[in-house]
Amino acid sequence: MKTTKIIIKNKVGIHARPASRFVSTAAGFKSNITITKGASSASAKSITKILSLRIKMNDEITISADGDDEAEALNALTELIDSKFGDE
Repeated sequence: MKTTKIIIKNKVGIHARPASRFVSTAAGFKSNITITKGASSASAKSITKILSLRIKMNDEITISADGDDEAEALNALTELIDSKFGDE
């Protein structure tokens, strides 16, 4: 299992459009991927569960991936977050 922490930098956090892009990216990997904010965790492959975390700008999240392509999954998801989901 690989884990990384990252700060959300886009102004609106993870609302519907970024969550959709996040889920689409995560779904391309076989690994089990989880997002954690504080004490709450959600599957990175479920848009409703991601939205329930209410992730805002400057929130720190932890992304965990477990599987054959875990390193590639974390790289792709951190790149997506670093690009501010293409929103800005």
